[in-house]
Amino acid sequence: MLYLAEVQKQKGGLLSGGAKTELKLLACQRTDQNWSTVSEEVIAAEDASKLNDGALVLVELNPNRQVQRIQEAGRPLVNILQNFSRQLEKFKLKEDEIDQWKESLTFQAQEMNRREMDMEVRLEQLQQMEEEFQRLESQKQEVETSHEQIEQLQAEIERNRQELEGAWEHLRGEQRRLEEHQADCQQGTVLDEEQSRVMSELLERLSDKVAPTEIVREHLNLAFELVETQQATLTPHWEKLEQQKTTATQQQEEIERLSQTLGDRQHTWQETQNSLEQQISQLKINIATLSSKQDYAQSIKEQLQNHEELHQQMHTLAATSGGVVLSQKVDVEALEKMPLEELQQIVQDFKNKLEIDSSFVHDQEQELKYKQETIEELQNKIKSAPDQDQINLAMELADEKDLYQMLNETLVGQRRNLLHREKLIKQHQNILLRRQGQTVANTEEENQIDFGPILLQIETLRQQQSQELQKLEHEIEQIRAAMEMDQSMIDTQTQDQQEKQQEIKEMEANLLSLKTATAECWGRVNLYQETLQPIQDALDGLRHKLQAIAESVAQVQETGDYQLQTINEMRQTLQSLMSQPELLAS
Repeated sequence: MLYLAEVQKQKGGLLSGGAKTELKLLACQRTDQNWSTVSEEVIAAEDASKLNDGALVLVELNPNRQVQRIQEAGRPLVNILQNFSRQLEKFKLKEDEIDQWKESLTFQAQEMNRREMDMEVRLEQLQQMEEEFQRLESQKQEVETSHEQIEQLQAEIERNRQELEGAWEHLRGEQRRLEEHQADCQQGTVLDEEQSRVMSELLERLSDKVAPTEIVREHLNLAFELVETQQATLTPHWEKLEQQKTTATQQQEEIERLSQTLGDRQHTWQETQNSLEQQISQLKINIATLSSKQDYAQSIKEQLQNHEELHQQMHTLAATSGGVVLSQKVDVEALEKMPLEELQQIVQDFKNKLEIDSSFVHDQEQELKYKQETIEELQNKIKSAPDQDQINLAMELADEKDLYQMLNETLVGQRRNLLHREKLIKQHQNILLRRQGQTVANTEEENQIDFGPILLQIETLRQQQSQELQKLEHEIEQIRAAMEMDQSMIDTQTQDQQEKQQEIKEMEANLLSLKTATAECWGRVNLYQETLQPIQDALDGLRHKLQAIAESVAQVQETGDYQLQTINEMRQTLQSLMSQPELLAS
């Protein structure tokens, strides 16, 4: 099993000899990524005597607690820490992902709660509609019951009317008989006592057979009151139905208005989106143009760099080769006209300046030589130094190499300037010797190659390319500024488009919700209409039948009154006959 341990060295006494090396166990590896602390345990390990006191090592022990393998824990601990860092990053990402899931679940829960509340509201509305429907059903049943009672009453009235008609027919028969008796009386026929009694009984029976209408009128009035009660119950529902119709009509008008507004906004958004896409396409074209110009500018920069390197190489060649010279423009005419003493002074000043510069360059070359020796010395030390000192020596060597490189680059330019100054002095000195009448040897100059005209052409080309590069960079800056402005406008318009698109989506959602609510409202209207209309029709039919019955009762009452009047007349006639004794005696 693998353990993390600390090297402990205990110095031995005079008798025990050298130091004793032990390993203090700190942690134990359970799995590849799982370490746990262990109780402090010390194990003897002479193999770790070469390690420093306090060093951390990884030690592998067998089941007998004997050391099998020891290795330094530096690199494995670094790997463990790196793995731990990666695990922390993974855990962080997982936590972020969990937080996102939590936010998503929270939003979903809120949405579910909102939908549940909407469902509860709609369920309550449905329950209210169901209760209203049940009330309407009960009222419909009451109307049907009233209708049945009225039909029974109508049947009873019909029976009474038929009985009344029978009585009326009987009355007519009796009236005819009475008329016959009156005729007989006029002819001398005499009513005896028995016949008078029979006639009186018949008249009484006819009086009793007259149908009473008061009870029928009471039932009829109760039926009318019941119909009016049912109508009073239905009237609020009809008013509510009209309100819902009005609400549904208003919502339908609002739907049409929102649909028109939504269509206009969608059309405007699409036009703006098309314009935005055109701007994006133009921006892509400008990006391609900018990339092309940048590539061309980079090519010019590379050419300038190449020309600069060629210029430096030619100067270096002129400085290191005796067969190559760089001619410098000297105003020969001015030197020829210049006083000889002044020319001599100029030449002497040049020589003095050259001597000072040469001395400085010589000192710099000596310092460069010392730097080279220091670098070689450090390299030799690194080869023989222990591992702990190699890092410091390597850092010191890198610093010395940087200083050497910087000093060497400085000396290259100084040597080139020194060579140019020597050639300039030589030109002035030749003019001075020629004016003094001495012979000037030109053999060396004739055998040398002059790079001056080539460098002049290179410099001219460099200036042209620099101007072209400046012009191109100016164009690039203009294009970049225009692109930044276009990009800013595109970003603003894109954000506006996104906001407008979100508004359009919200309008579509509101329109859909309004359409749903309107459809539900029309559904309630149709349901109310389908429920109330049959009840209202039945109630209206019942009212018409009751009115017809009332008219029939009035006719029956009129007929009964006429019948009673006729019976009274017959009774009076009979009493008048019975009150004449002479008629009775005869």
